[in-house]
Amino acid sequence: MRDTPLSNCERDFLLKAIQEKKRLDGRQTYDYRSIKISFGTDYGCCFVDLGKTRIMAQVSCELITPKENRPNEGLIFFNIELSPMASPAFEMGRQSELLVKLNRQLERCLRNSKCIDTESLCVVSGEKVWQIRVDVHLLNHDGNLMDAASIAAIAALCHFRRPDVGIQGEEVTVYSTEERDPIPLSIYHMPICVSFSFFQQGTYLLVDPCEREERVMDGLMLNTCLDIITMALVGQGADNIEDGYEHTLATSL
Repeated sequence: MRDTPLSNCERDFLLKAIQEKKRLDGRQTYDYRSIKISFGTDYGCCFVDLGKTRIMAQVSCELITPKENRPNEGLIFFNIELSPMASPAFEMGRQSELLVKLNRQLERCLRNSKCIDTESLCVVSGEKVWQIRVDVHLLNHDGNLMDAASIAAIAALCHFRRPDVGIQGEEVTVYSTEERDPIPLSIYHMPICVSFSFFQQGTYLLVDPCEREERVMDGLMLNTCLDIITMALVGQGADNIEDGYEHTLATSL
């Protein structure tokens, strides 16, 4: 990634503002930016605007052979793309450290939380199951990509409809939307990430950091469904983790 570093003056200004509980966009310490969710014409197409951060998620599906150790369960696959269109810091066709982290965190949030009934994706045990693919495209980067991506992904999954199928003997027929109404996914709950950034060895804590705030933060804590599912730390950013967790619970409730 071609990341342009902040000047010393910019860094000092941001940290000084955080000490005084001020933010560049006028928000309070624990204020979220405005969130806008819209849907495309196709099932499973969702756009999320978190402040100036904009993300599109598109869900698709296909019939595949299940894993041998889980013959009755479908699969869920996540793919995130960081385009230079969203930020000059991103390079096309290159798997960056940020991209790997975002993919892992999205999988922990949605797949590992078991929010989707994967057994309902089974068509023929041991032979055919649905694989659900969630493609997340970053359209504009202004910080807090994980929260925006999790919102876009779960909203797109709720909006998605898979084709209905019919089984006669060993033959599986996939019906078009004109022949039969498509089927929504079975979703148990809607996990959404809430990100907290730490500054000056955990002395200060902000929710929903923007891109410039992320550049000067010491660490990041992600919270989903009242439980801390992952934590990415840089330097000594989480010495005051207990206070951060209390703020997490208060915000989630």
